[in-house]
Amino acid sequence: MFELSDLKQTRVYQEALAEGEKQGLERGLQEGLERGLERGLERGLERGLERGLQEGKRLVVENLLRVRFGELDPEIQAIISRILQLSPEEFTPLLLHCSKQELLVLPNLPCKIN
Repeated sequence: MFELSDLKQTRVYQEALAEGEKQGLERGLQEGLERGLERGLERGLERGLERGLQEGKRLVVENLLRVRFGELDPEIQAIISRILQLSPEEFTPLLLHCSKQELLVLPNLPCKIN
């Protein structure tokens, strides 16, 4: 049979075990939250940077088109997404040298760049 000392040891053991589990859960949650926040911030920064770069590229394309052709009419606005698929090294000479009609037939691009 159990003696009083056995019961105390069992109760102390149970309390220590419960406290250990509690502390383990708290540490696990804290570390999980820290890692999750870190990963979330990383992803957010990457997405923000990517969006910023895309928006900057769009602004460059739109500004070059405005300089060449004035206000951006619906025909020109419709080809901007296709132009944005090109690298800056590819789209810059096209926007500087091709006529509006040549740009409108993208991706065939009959414009000759010298």
